[in-house]
Parts: sequence; C-alpha cells; structure tokens
Amino acid sequence: MNNSMCYVTTLLLFLAMCEATSGLTQADALLRWKQSLPQQPILDSWVMNSTATTQTPCSWRGITCDSQGTVTIINLAYTGLAGTLHNLNFSDFTNLLRLDLKENNLTGSIPQNIGVLSNLQFLDLSQNYLNGTLPLSIANLTQVFELDVSRNDISGVLDPTLFPDGSHTPKTGLIGIRNLLFQDTLLGGTIPNEIGNIRNLTLLALDGNYFHGPIPSSLGNCTHLSILRMPQNQLSGPIPPSIGKLTNLTDVRLFSNKLNGSVPQEFGNLSSLIVLHLAENNFVGELPPQVCKSGKLVNFSAAFNSFTGPIPRSLRDCPSLYRVRLEHNSLTGFADQDFGVYPNLTFMDFSHNRMKGNLTANWGACQNLQHLSMAGNGVSGNIPSEIFQLEQLQELDLSSNQLSGEIPPMIGNSNLYKLNLSENKLSGMVPVEIGKLSNLGSLDLSMNMLLGPIPNQIGELSNLQNLNLSNNKFNGTIPYQIGNLADLQYFLDLSYNSLSGDIPSDLGKLSNLITLNISHNNLSGSIPHSLGELLSLSVIDLSHNNLEGPVPNGGIFKSSFPLDLSNNKNLCGNIQGLQPCNVSLTKPGGGGSSNKNKVVILIGASLGGAFLISLVLVGVFFFIYNRKSRAPRQRNSFSRPNPFSIWYFNGRVVYRDIIEATKNFDSQYCIGEGALGKVYKAKMSGGEVFAVKKFKCDSENLDMERIKSFENEVEIMTETRHRNIVKLYGFCSQGMHTFLIYEYMEGGNLEEMLRDDKGALKLNWHERVDIIKSVASALSYMHHDCASPLIHRDISSKNILLSFDLSAHVSDFGTARFLKPDSPIWTSFAGTYGYAAPELAYTMAVTEKCDVFSFGVLALEVLTGKHPGELVSYMQSCSDEQKVNMKEILDPRVLAPSKEHVLKQVDLIANIALSCLNTNPQSRPTMRTILQLLQMGTAEI
Repeated sequence: MNNSMCYVTTLLLFLAMCEATSGLTQADALLRWKQSLPQQPILDSWVMNSTATTQTPCSWRGITCDSQGTVTIINLAYTGLAGTLHNLNFSDFTNLLRLDLKENNLTGSIPQNIGVLSNLQFLDLSQNYLNGTLPLSIANLTQVFELDVSRNDISGVLDPTLFPDGSHTPKTGLIGIRNLLFQDTLLGGTIPNEIGNIRNLTLLALDGNYFHGPIPSSLGNCTHLSILRMPQNQLSGPIPPSIGKLTNLTDVRLFSNKLNGSVPQEFGNLSSLIVLHLAENNFVGELPPQVCKSGKLVNFSAAFNSFTGPIPRSLRDCPSLYRVRLEHNSLTGFADQDFGVYPNLTFMDFSHNRMKGNLTANWGACQNLQHLSMAGNGVSGNIPSEIFQLEQLQELDLSSNQLSGEIPPMIGNSNLYKLNLSENKLSGMVPVEIGKLSNLGSLDLSMNMLLGPIPNQIGELSNLQNLNLSNNKFNGTIPYQIGNLADLQYFLDLSYNSLSGDIPSDLGKLSNLITLNISHNNLSGSIPHSLGELLSLSVIDLSHNNLEGPVPNGGIFKSSFPLDLSNNKNLCGNIQGLQPCNVSLTKPGGGGSSNKNKVVILIGASLGGAFLISLVLVGVFFFIYNRKSRAPRQRNSFSRPNPFSIWYFNGRVVYRDIIEATKNFDSQYCIGEGALGKVYKAKMSGGEVFAVKKFKCDSENLDMERIKSFENEVEIMTETRHRNIVKLYGFCSQGMHTFLIYEYMEGGNLEEMLRDDKGALKLNWHERVDIIKSVASALSYMHHDCASPLIHRDISSKNILLSFDLSAHVSDFGTARFLKPDSPIWTSFAGTYGYAAPELAYTMAVTEKCDVFSFGVLALEVLTGKHPGELVSYMQSCSDEQKVNMKEILDPRVLAPSKEHVLKQVDLIANIALSCLNTNPQSRPTMRTILQLLQMGTAEI
C-alpha cells in the first residue's frame, strides 16, 4: 500500500515537472521569438519574473493555455505586430489549436516547419505583408478547418539573376515584388496540389496574393468546404470539374484572375450556393445553367468576361437574388423574357451585352431595387411608367439602346439620384414632372429626338451636378431658371440643339460650374458679362451660334481658345483669332476652309514682334486639327515619310526664333530630361518664355516610340482644355528637330520642390491641399468630361508642374490614351514605378482606376514630403482600429497643422488616398467622387 502510494506520488511529481518543463520550454520559445522582433508595446507582458521555475506564458497577452498549462491558442490579431515568423519554433507548440495573427505588419515568408502543428484547427495569417510561397508542409495540417492567408504578397520564387547580392528574398509590400511587376520572372507561386490533403477545411481564403497557375483539382477532396475565396490573384486555366463535388459550398469567389474556358457543368451540383463571383476573368461559353438550382443564390457576378448565350432560366426563376452583375459580356436573349420578379433585388447590371426585346414592366415589381443598368444593349419599346414607382431606385441607366416613345410623366414620383437615358430614340417633350426629382444629381438625356422647349422646372433640381441635354431637337430659349442650379458643377451641355434667343445672364450664378457647352445652336445677342466672372469655369464652347459684340475680358475668356468662339456672327475682343472691338471686322465670305485661312492670315498680319510666335503657333495648331477633327480619328497613321511637317505661313520664322532662343538647344537652357527627350527654357526676344520639349529623334530616322509619343501628345493636347493642365502652344518637326512648345512653369516640378528643403518650406498645408485638389480637378475632367475618357497613365510628382503662385498643372501626356467604350487599353507598361497600380502586375488592361491609384500615392507624397514607399502597403492593410496617426507621417519640415479643422482636412485627404490604394480597382472611387469630397471637405482652408 505504501509502495503504491509512493508510486502515485512519484508519477504526479513527474507529470508536474513535465508540465512545468513544457511551460518553460514554450515560454522560452516565445521569448526567443520576441527578441527577434522589433520592440513593441504589445509584447511588454512577455517577461519572466523571479519565480521563472514555475511560470508559464499563460498570463501573457494573446496566449491561452489548457488546464495543464500547455499553450493552445496564440491570438495577436489586430495588434500591429511587426517582424517575421522565422524565429518562432513551431516544434514547441505541438498542441496548438489556434494561430491567429491577422491584420498585422508581419513580413517575410511562412516558415516551412509550420507543418509540425499537427493538431492545429484554425490558421489565420491574413492581411499582413508575408511573401514567398505557400509551403508544401501546410498539407500536414490535416485538422485545420479554417485556413486564411489572404491579402498578403505570397507569390513565386523570383529569378535569382534579379538579385546580384545572392538574396532570394524579395522586398515586402507593394514596393518590392510590385517594383518587378513587368519582369515576368515568377517561377513558382502555384497553389500546391497537396492542399487537397486538408480534408476538414470549411474555409479556404487565398485572395489578394500573387498565386498563378491552375486551381488544384485536389480541392475536390475537401468535401466539407463551405467558403472558397481565391479572387485577385493571377490564377489561369479552367475551373476544375472536381469543384462540382463540393456540395457544401455556399460562397465561391474567383473574380479578378486570368481563368478561362467554360464554367464546368458540374457547377450545377452546387445546390447550396449563396455567393458566386466569376467576374473579371476570361471565361467563354454560357453561364452555368443551374447557377440558382436551389433558389438560394443571393449575390452573383460574371461581369467583364466573354460569356455568350442566353440568361439561364434558373437565374430568371431565382427570387432570392439580392445583387447581380453581368455587364460587359456578349449575352443574348430578351429583356422582357429572361428576367423574373426579384423581391429582394437591390442591384442589377447587365449593360453592354446583346440583349434585345422590350423593357418590361416587371422591373416595377422589384420593390427593393436601387440600381438598374442595361446600357449598351438593343432593348427597345417604351419606358414603362412602373419603373418610376420604385421608391428605392437611385440609379437608372438605360443609355445606348433603342428605346422610343415619350418619357413617362410618372418620372416625377421617383427618388432617383442618377438618370441616364442618352443615345436612344426617345421623342416628344420632356415632362414638366421631371422638376420633382429633388434628389437628382446627374441627368443625361443627350442624343435622342426630344423636342420642344427645355422645361423651366429643371431649374428646381437643386442637387443637380451634371446636366446633359445635347444632340436633341430642343428649341426656344435657354430657361433662365437653370441659373438656380447652385450645385451644378461638372458640366452643363446644351449643344447641338435649335435653341435661340439670348444666353441668360443667370448662368453667371453657376459659381461651381467647370464645363459649359452651348455650341451648335441658334443663340444670338452678346455673351453675358457674368460668364466672365465664373472663376470655376475651365472649359467653355460657344461656337456655331449667332453671337455678336464684345467678348468678356475676365475669367475663362482670358485663356479661351479660338475654336471656343468660332463660327459666330460678329464677336470681337482681346482673344486670339478675333478682331479688337475698335477695328472693323472683315466681312466673311467664301467657303468654310478659306475663312479659316483668312483668320490665321489676319492674325499674322495684325500682330507683330515676338508675341507673333505664340499666336502663329496657336493659329497653325487649330487650323490643322480643326480640319482633322472633322474626320474619323486615325491615331497611328504614318502615310507620309515625315508626318509632322505641319509648318505653314511664317512657321519657319518661328522655328528659327526657337532655335536662336535656345542657341540650338544648348545644354545651359535644359531644365529637365525624360526618357524621350529634354525640356528647354526658351526666352524670346520680346520677353515671352516658353518650355520647349525636344524629342530625341530627327526627321530622317524617327524612332517609332517617339513618333507615337509626339503624335499622341499633340493629338491629346488639342482636345483637352483645363486650368490645371499645362497648355500646349505649338509643335514642330523641321530639319533635325522635333519639339513641342508649352507654357513655362516657374515653380518647376513637384518632385524637385518636395525634395529640396527650402522648396518644401514654401509648400504650407494650404498650398499642399490646393495642389492635391488641382490634380484631382484635372483628372476628373480627363476621366469624365472629355468626349472619350482620357487616361494619363503616368501621374507622379515629376509630372506635376507648379506655376509662380504654386498652382499645380498636370503635364507629360506622351503616354496618355483615350479610352473608347467597351475597349480597354491593352498596352505595354508606361508610367513610373512606385506609382503604378498593382493590377498592372497581371494585366496590361489600363483603366481610369490606374490613374486613381497613382493619385493616391501622389496625395500621400504631398502630405509626407517624400514618396510614401512602404507606407502604401501598410495603409492598405490598416483596419479601423489601426488608423495611421497623421501627425506621425506628415512632412516634419513644415510646421504641423495647429488648427483642428486643418488636421481634419489633412486626415480626409489621407483617407481618400487610402481608398485610392485599394488593390481591387473596382473598389477605388472615381476621380469625380474624389474631387467632390475634396471640395466639400476642404472648403474651410
């Protein structure tokens, strides 16, 4: 009995010693890991005290133990933990059940020995900066039911030749792997096929990384899988049919990859699907016919693919639908037969497909519908009045269809924020009830056959920011009530109608208006003086009317172009191309072409000295491009040996003066240099100063890249006019010189200003906010107010020029491109590393959202005083609890904002920049939204 008791006592003491030893071993392992990490307060509790022989880490922050004192949970999520996992010895934590380190600042790769955690059930390393590959040993974690490594930089092994120092570890964050976006040197980075060994998985999240290659067919073994998230990678190939065996799947997200082929028929087996995202891939064939087999589908997207065929019948008979996106495919069928009644639906977009049929009144039964877009199809018939009975409807886009008939008077019953009915065959008069749309922010009725007077009630749309009634048959006068639209900001376009009478002076009350186009009408009388007082106005077109008398001297008319006022009756004033008001105008006569010649010759005859230079350049500029703009645009036509010999009249004199002013482009006059040429300061004999951009080419041996850049820049600059875009005065290719002549900016470029300590001190917070707003204004104009969206493709601080009063101007449009509808730009990389959008790593399809990303980087650079570098990737991973402390990142050379409202405005800009840096392009705001937020949020500065 005594021996037995001794044995039991000894055993208990032995077990206690083992437990204590285990606790000490795990404590030592955690302390060794802590020592390898940067010092950080979150680990302050990780210390050993004087009673270390009995201490375990169970009371430390983020550590949980079982009843025996063994660590079972390490949870340091959302703590800002920085460092690597390399020195965490997983072998000491064989009983670990949960490892949760999400939303931190961890870098480096996932250690290969993570596979020793054979009892692990939950692994979340998401939203860090981890790189390298997903280790094969992860397949040993057979008990894991949730595996999340999303939103990191996990990819392949980079080509060792890129690292002369022998390092095989890429830098972390966006700056690093993404600086090598276009090297195409990834050798690994596929999802290991062994991942199918983790058969207990219920959640697998790999989104927002750099995985490429196929989706492993072995995933079909994970029959418990409920959530499969792989979007925003570079995955390619077809979806493996084995996915169809995962009948427990409720949420499948594969969007923003390079997947191709058709969706396997086995998808019809997924009877539990609630969310299915296939958008932004290269899928072909028909949509999965049984996509809503069980009637549970809530969220479905297949946009931006090449799907063909009809809308699946199962989708038509799917009352559970909440959100559907099918835009930009080649789907066929009939809009009045292939869609049902969806009581829960809030968002439906099947724009830019090949749907026909009539617009059915069934949409009026979708009582929760907030957004309906079917633009760019062949839908015909009348607009059913039932649509305007939807109380929740905010956006309705029926543009570019074959709709006919009149706009229903019931339109006044809706609560629309955005209405686009452009490019249809609508006729009749605009109902006066449209004035009841008190929430309407954007109205586009252009390119229809609407007639009669513009209803005065439009002046009651107090929240309207955009109004486009162009290309119709409106007659009568412009309602003076339009002047009451105080929020009208982006554009007012009444062009190509039959409007007559005077221009109402009330338009001068539109103090926020940026673009005004009332060209191609029958307007008469003089230009109201009030238009010259609109300081916000950046673009105006009054051409092709019967206007006469003096042109106002102020505002936009100080910098307006001759074409803005051409083809009127008898306008005069101090504007290029017009007679001074005290000189008799030459009686017009002859054909249109000869008239243009007379105007240019008249300019040359009436002005003298060096000032003649800029006017001749402008005259030649618009003489040539006004003629070219009448014909279909051919961007890259090189039918002549030297396509840029465009000098006429006394152009050779101008050429000689430029050569003389720069002493044949002597290096002492060089003020900047880029990849395609140098920029020189040319001070003319009359005192005028120009910036001359000379290309590195000659007329006999023109480099194709430079030819395209030269031609592209000239073409774009003829079609862009904005106060925050640098002005082009002329261009030349003569002899051995090819150059562009721009307005000279005394302040130099923003990059140099920020780099110089004295220069940075000139940029106080008022100036910096104004610079950001000015760039946003220019980009908003380019993206939303040009005839076709214009994408800059190289927004960076070196391409932002500052005038003598530090006003910002966007420059260098050599790589810019117009974006035609339904035609994304596929091109080689153009831009500046460190500013380029991350999606350019896996696609050369350039959209406006690439400029938005670059703007976000630029905004941070202006706030911090230097390129933000790793701050970009850090801010992308910040949670609401980890907002960046603005005072810590602001440029230390400038006195910190002392007023609370200034700090709030700076914080607003930082938040806007963060939204611009979203790795998903679709989640970034538009430049129009950004500009609106900036104008509202920085009004007090």
